[in-house]
This record gives sequence, structure tokens and C-alpha cells, in this order.
Amino acid sequence: MNTANQHKTLLALIAFILSFSLLSACGQANESDENSSANKKHISFLYNFSTSSLDPHVDSSYVPLRAGITETLVKLDEENLAVAPWLAESWESDDGQHWSIKLRENITFQNGNPMTAETVKASLERALEESVAIQNALKVDSIEADGQMLNITTVQPFPEFISELVNPNTSIIDVTETDFVNHPVGTGPFQLKSFAPGSKLELVRYDGYWDGVAPLDSVTFMFNEDANARSLALKSGQVDIVYRPEVNSLASLDETKGVHVESTATFRVHQMTMNLERESMKDINVRRAIDALIDRQEIVNSILLGYGEAAVGPFLPSLPFAPSYTENQLESGEEAAIAYLKDAGYTLQNGVMQKDGQPLELTLLTYSARADLPLIAQVFQSDAKRIGINVEIRQIDTPEEYMASNRDWDIATYSNLTAPRGDAGYYLNATYHPTGALNFSGAKDDALTAIIDELNRTVKMDARAALAEQAANYVRDHVYNSFVLHPSTIVAYNEDKVVNWVTAKSEYYMITNKLDVKS
Repeated sequence: MNTANQHKTLLALIAFILSFSLLSACGQANESDENSSANKKHISFLYNFSTSSLDPHVDSSYVPLRAGITETLVKLDEENLAVAPWLAESWESDDGQHWSIKLRENITFQNGNPMTAETVKASLERALEESVAIQNALKVDSIEADGQMLNITTVQPFPEFISELVNPNTSIIDVTETDFVNHPVGTGPFQLKSFAPGSKLELVRYDGYWDGVAPLDSVTFMFNEDANARSLALKSGQVDIVYRPEVNSLASLDETKGVHVESTATFRVHQMTMNLERESMKDINVRRAIDALIDRQEIVNSILLGYGEAAVGPFLPSLPFAPSYTENQLESGEEAAIAYLKDAGYTLQNGVMQKDGQPLELTLLTYSARADLPLIAQVFQSDAKRIGINVEIRQIDTPEEYMASNRDWDIATYSNLTAPRGDAGYYLNATYHPTGALNFSGAKDDALTAIIDELNRTVKMDARAALAEQAANYVRDHVYNSFVLHPSTIVAYNEDKVVNWVTAKSEYYMITNKLDVKS
């Protein structure tokens, strides 16, 4: 065995030991808890993203909503791609700017306090104060409360305002309970018992839940960003449900007695984000070359083992606002990449792609919480090297924070929900509007902004779909980002125990009041 392989083996062994030790400790704790509460219904859930904060108004991992602590005014009906009532019973607007929202009666927070229009107003105002992203998304001018009626005026006509309230960062909490980071108090079916940042939440059933008391007594919601460790935890029986197990482990999981593996297409795209503020990346032909080097189908086959779909644009082809991309197909492959770079003034000399004596070198960001992204980065690094481009891969922990605060990178593997509200507006506003919270590319294109602004003012669905297609085509034609694949969301669980688990396409709704265990 050569030195490199020995090194890889040693690292893998260390990671295995550490992960197993951590999960063994969790397993012992869970076993102890269960022994002390005989006949209690309990589920252990292992998630792939950790968080150190449960503040629902700024937490980018959306754990409070996913764990069943908080709820939003409306939710996504995933079958019909429509907004459905949740804490709000109904809503109306004659002009798309002045909104009347009727809240449900007899809902209480987990501390027993009633949910009224006044408490909802206070929660939304805090979300707007704490998050610039929510300010930009909701475009709220004023909020007024009257009993169970909430009257909201936006700064401009905004027909899709209600769909933006699906956003987990608009979760309704009791703001009189001020430990937002460690103990948010919401209206959901489970209330927080304890929180170990970066490790786990202990949840207990809220018996005063408005929409049917949950059959489970308690839930442990744990984190581990190591996909292999998550798979091992399920196989060993230390957890009951694993979100995104390691793809290479799926065959053995499928063969494990009592384990069920399911795969669901979701509203997500893995993309190569371009930093348009870097000098080399300002040239569209350099961006076209990067796009041409991405062997999408090979990545789907070799890294995801077929659990996904090669992407052409940001939206799943099955969505009503996804372009067909039958025209203006971009060239792909090494020869096309070299041709694009030649148009940008680069030549391949002595095995190095260079311009004016300077080699083309790229810094590529990636992160391990989504196990396939570092592998995509490595494949791209290898393919780029064949045409003389040196790619430095840099591992980061929190991509949103890093990319928003640092511009010392050229490209980044990133995974984005593109239609979690059932509409194209969220992704286009967040990713390409100058005020967008996820505009890590630094896109500032007046023509594109005008299309998005018109989309924001448009009510009719067919007109909105046409504008969404126009914007998606514009993004692709200018290669502001490259779209790699649409991954399936994979969940594995103990089918001898778990009942009523649903893998949500939006990836928002996980621990619900329907989740149960077999008697």
C-alpha cells in the first residue's frame, strides 16, 4: 500500500472511531432515558446539519421548524404546489399590497400563552428586525393587529407575499420568552426540553397542541455531518431515522433487516456558484469553460449512484416554470472548454492554461455537511487539471456565512432549494436580485433585476411562469451559476418501529404530530 493510501486509510479509521464513539455515547444516553421511562413512545432522528443556535428568525438550518417546535402562518401543499393555511386560517388582498390575514382561534404557545394577532405581529416584527433577508423577502411597510386579524401592507404591490410566509425564518414564537438561541417557544407539536449546541435537542410532546396531540412522548433530534457515521448509527440501532445516509451505504442498508430506504425528488439543485467579483470570473468565456468541464451525468452515476438527475437549469424539469432549454445549448467537454478559454485570451503552454504569462488558478469552496459536494469538487479539480487549470479546494464550515463575508474565492459547490414555496420567485429573488440573501455570486444585472421585479408584481400564473422561464434562461445564457444536478433526498429508517414518516419535497416538515411508533 502506498503512502497516500495508508494516509487515507488512517484518516478513515480515525473518523470511524470518533464518529462511533460519539454515537455510542448518544446511544447510551438514549438507552438510559428510555429505561427510565418505560412504555414511552420515543424516536431518535439523526440530521446532517448541526446548529449552535435555535433562533428561528436567523437560523439557516431551520431546525426549530424541522423539529416541530415552531410553525409558520402558511405552509406548502407539496402535492399541488400551492400555499395552504397553517397558523393562518385565511387571507385576502384586493390589490396585492394590503393583506388581511385571519388567524386560527384557540392556539397557544408551548408556555400556555394564547396566540393572537398582537403576538404574531411582535414575532414578525422581530424577524424583520433581526434579518435583512426577511426584510428583503417580505417587503413589509406596516403591520397592524386587531384580535385575530393581522393587517399587513407591503411597500409595493407584491402578489406572492403570502407564499414568502412559508419561509421558516418567519416562524411564529412568543417573543416574551427571550432566550431565542437556546429555548424558542413556538406553537408546534413538540416543545424543547434541552439543547446541546452542535449535538442534539431533546423534545417532549406539547399536550396543548392545537392540531391534534402527537402520539410520540418524546423525540431526540441529533446532528452528525459525517454521512458514514449516520449510516452506521442506523445499522447499529442507535437511531431510528437517518436523513441523507451515505450513498455508498445504501445497498447494505437496503439489505439490513428492518431498514427501509426511500428516495424522493426534491426542489433542490447542486450548483457551481461563480464569484462575479473575481477578475477572471468576470469573463463569460471563463465561466462557460467551467460549465463545459462539468460532466453532469457522470457525476450523477458515479457519486450519487443514480440518485439524482443531471441539471440544465435551477428548476426540476417537471416544474411548470422550468424552461425546456431546447435552444441555445451550451457546448460541453474538454475541447469546448479549451475553445472558450481561447476566446478569453488563454492558451495552453507547457501544460499550463495561461494568459499574459499568468496561469489560470481557481479557488473552489466546498463543505462536508453535504457529502457529495466535496466529491463533486474533487472531480472538477481533476478534470480542470487535464487542461492546465490548477484548482485549490478549500473546505469551509458554514457556506452562507463564509461566502457572504469573504470574496477570496472563485467558484463554490453549493446546494440550494429552488422552489420551496412552490414558486420560482424565492430562488430568483434570493440568488440573483441585488438585495438577495443568497446572492453570493454578486450578480448585479439591471436587465435580470427588471425581470425579477416584474415577476414580483405579476399575479397571473401563466405570466409568472413565462417570466420565471425568461429569468432562468437569462441566468443560464450568462452563466452566472452552473447547475450540476438535482439530488434526490434519501432517508433511511427502522420500518419495524417508525410509522408515518414522510420525506417532504420542500425539506421543511420532518418531526410532525403524525409521526408515531408501532405498538
